[in-house]
Amino acid sequence: MFTRTIENTIKEKFNSGKAIIVVGARQVGKTTLLKEILTDKEFLFLDADDPSTRSLLQNPTTEQIRTFLGNYKYVFLDEAQRIPGIGLTLKIITDQFKDVQLFVSGSSSFDLGNALNEPLTGRKWEYELFPISWEEYENKIGFIKAEQQIENRLLYGFYPEVINNQGKERETLKNLVASYLYRDILAFSDIRKPEVLDQLLQALALQMGSEVNYNELSQLIGVNKITIQNYIDILEKGYIVFRLNSFSRNLRNEIKQNRKIYFYDNGVRNMIIGDFKPLNLRLDKGALWENFLVSERLKQNIYKDTFARIYFWRTQQQQEIDFVEEKDGEITAFEFKWKDKKTKFPQKFLDAYNANGFVIDRDNFRDFIKIKN
Repeated sequence: MFTRTIENTIKEKFNSGKAIIVVGARQVGKTTLLKEILTDKEFLFLDADDPSTRSLLQNPTTEQIRTFLGNYKYVFLDEAQRIPGIGLTLKIITDQFKDVQLFVSGSSSFDLGNALNEPLTGRKWEYELFPISWEEYENKIGFIKAEQQIENRLLYGFYPEVINNQGKERETLKNLVASYLYRDILAFSDIRKPEVLDQLLQALALQMGSEVNYNELSQLIGVNKITIQNYIDILEKGYIVFRLNSFSRNLRNEIKQNRKIYFYDNGVRNMIIGDFKPLNLRLDKGALWENFLVSERLKQNIYKDTFARIYFWRTQQQQEIDFVEEKDGEITAFEFKWKDKKTKFPQKFLDAYNANGFVIDRDNFRDFIKIKN
């Protein structure tokens, strides 16, 4: 079992009078994490995948809640997004049963965010959980073994079940993508054209780490730009992809409106395009390396509350920087290289923003994806 970075952070919030919410894609380990945190407690487990649980928690009265809570002081509701109007039920538990510590997991931010935000305003601690991070992976198996597995991780990603099923990675990923990720997206969104979603995912996977033009995507797939925007928003809420916006402050020729799309997990991306060739046979090795680094940095920034903002930068003259991070008023530029190559950062950028520039490659990548608290 992997020790998750946010485990101690969650434990510190025990008995704070607020619900503890953990959200993320299916199969990233939310249930495992919360059960591990509660391992020495007696707790009531409510699985919202079970129809009887959904019926029980849909608009109950305070007295009905009191009856099913019994004497439990710890209550864990799993897959809460499956229960309509769950936010009000959780509000009653939090407000009326002060000695009960409530734990809630949800597999997407589709309905769960809408259901919880207003009823639980000021009544919750909310955390995101992602596939295993490099730091968590290395902490479990050690520096040397992790280093030996780097190419496999670039190909197959970091979902716990994929890591735990060596030799069956493709089969595991196929089941994960088809049964869970697609299912959640189609179940909790108003997507009426699954075939358009599939085409869009293919296009985004092939353009991973490149700038994405919504007009070009709409022409490629044959739907309007608004549909493209809506579907990408749904993919973000489903923890499939995330976007990097362009950094623009002072310079006249900076690109202001564009965005790059990355995948939360390399394995999911490779499953979508059906390509698991070894790295030495791939043309997209640089894109896989960049996606790995950006997604790992995102996990670290969120888990460790750095409050950093992340971007990319490009000018109309095609000067560009892979990754720009703004933190505590300081701006830092990063370029990603699979192998060490001399890289010259645009001096105009460094001067305008008083920025430092660093190249991240195979030799120093741990410094980039393991942020010290």
